[in-house]
Formats: sequence, C-alpha cells, structure tokens
Amino acid sequence: MSGATLIVGLLAIFIVIFAVSGFKIIQQSETMIIERLGRYHKTLSSGINVILPIIDKPREMNWRYVVQGLDGRKYARFKTRTRIDLRETVYDFPKQNVITKDNVGVEINAIIYFQVMDPVKALYEINNLPDAIEKLTQTTLRNVIGELELDESLVSRDTINTKLRMILDEASNKWGVKVNRVEIQDINPPADIRNAMEKQMRAERDRRAAILEAEGMKQAKILEAQGFKESEINRAEGERQAKILDAEGKAQAIITVAQAEKEAIMQIAEAVANQKGDPVNYLIAMKYIDALKVIAEGQDNKVVYMPYEATGILSSIGGIKDLFKHA
Repeated sequence: MSGATLIVGLLAIFIVIFAVSGFKIIQQSETMIIERLGRYHKTLSSGINVILPIIDKPREMNWRYVVQGLDGRKYARFKTRTRIDLRETVYDFPKQNVITKDNVGVEINAIIYFQVMDPVKALYEINNLPDAIEKLTQTTLRNVIGELELDESLVSRDTINTKLRMILDEASNKWGVKVNRVEIQDINPPADIRNAMEKQMRAERDRRAAILEAEGMKQAKILEAQGFKESEINRAEGERQAKILDAEGKAQAIITVAQAEKEAIMQIAEAVANQKGDPVNYLIAMKYIDALKVIAEGQDNKVVYMPYEATGILSSIGGIKDLFKHA
C-alpha cells in the first residue's frame, strides 16, 4: 500500500467521522443548545438535526441527580450534560433547620416540581440552575417559616406551599423556569417540643372525654327525671281514673240496689195492700231483724240485749202475724 492510498483512506475515514458527528438525534421532550464559535447559534428540536462539526458545539449544562448511598441516605450529585430535559423535574431537597416566629427550631424538607420553559435563559441567565433553585428554595422556606409560629406552621402546609410556589415562580421566571408545585414533606419539631405537644394533646383529649362524660351523665339525669315525672303523672292519672271508675261503680251499685229495693218495696206494698194490712210495720220489722243479726254476729259481744224499741219490733211482728192471718 502506497502513501497516497493511505492518505486517501485516512481522509475518507475523517470525512465519515466528520459527517456522522454533524448529525444530532434529539429525543422527544429534550433539546440542545448549539454554539458556533463560542456564541449562541440555535436550539435543536426533537428529531434529526445537522450541525457543522468543530465550528458548532453543544453547550453543556449542570444537572442535579439524587443517588442513594450505602447508608440508605440520599445524596445530591451534579453532572454536566449537553441535552436539556424539558419535562417536569422533581427535586427532593435534604432536611434543613429553620426557626419559627416563636423561636422554635424545626427540621423541614421540601419537594419542588419545576419545568424548563426557555432553555436559552436556563443556560445563559444563571450559572448553575439546579443549585440556584435549591438555594432559592431553602432561603425562601426559611423566610416563610420565620413568619409563622410553630402551631401555624404545623397546620398551614397548604398556605406554606402556596407562598413558596408564588415566590419561587416569580424569582425563577428570569431563568426560564416554571415552578409548578412545592410540597412540604416533613416538619419535625425538637424532641422536647414533641413531648410537650403530646402531653398537651393528651390533656386536651382527657378534657374532652371528661366533658363528654359529664354531658352524658347530665343528659342521663335529665332523661331519668323526665321519665320519673312522666311515670308519676301516669300513675296519678291511673289512680284518678281508678277512683273515678270505682266511685262510678259504687254509685251505680247504690242506684241499682236502691232501684231493687224500690221495686221490692213496691211489690211488698202491693202484696200487703191486697191483704188489707200496713206495709210499714212489715218493713220496720225486717230492718230490726237485720240489725239484730249484725249485733249477734259480733265477736266481742258477750251480752245479748233487746233494743229500746223492742216493743215496736214486737208490734211489728204482731202486724206480720195479722197479715198471715188474713192470708
């Protein structure tokens, strides 16, 4: 092989390498910034793009990666790359200590969701975009938490997230970045503060339990009193109705007995009148006989005596005898 052939072969290889290096295939949702002789030339879109090797050169950009160490903790690593990811990116920042308005130090870690909207600004307006976003998020988080007391910071995560997003979005707009969301993962007060909060919560729960128990006992007493009241009312009403019914029954019995006696007297009077006798003597004699039966049946009676009007009885008996004679 002669020297001319070798030169031609090397030239052909160089041309092939030169031509191949001039083709750039950009994937979907990615882009590349091309500089020509050190100045911005153009932004490559997805697909096949042609550049001039040696003259045109991709601009490198720092990018942040999170790797997990052997101890299980996550660490941030920065690498340079020529392709810029246009998708939404998630940065999980490590925990940091912040001080609340009431001078309580807490540990907070946040997650930020952002997206590169203008790659040119992301490269030329800021030196290290991921590091700038991290530092901006940390300082903004300190400012926001510093305006709130501990209790407010624990229950106002939505408010904190909204404030962070607005501040970060406004500050990063110059860098061609859109901050979509900011989320607070954990807010960890010191151990003594957590113990005090747990005691406070326990005391609050005990207080609520005591109040509920007292309310329950009060309601039970009220219901018991109402039940007793209604029971007494019903009992009194029942007794009243019973007495009324008993009185009505006795009255009806007296009326019935009187009616029966009336009819009996009328029948006796009619029978006596037919025999031409006096029915009064008959009735008086019957009453006296009944009275004597009652007196004789007494357990404590020791002496049997005749009433003062015994002669009336005898005369009545004599009248009865006269009636039977006429019969």
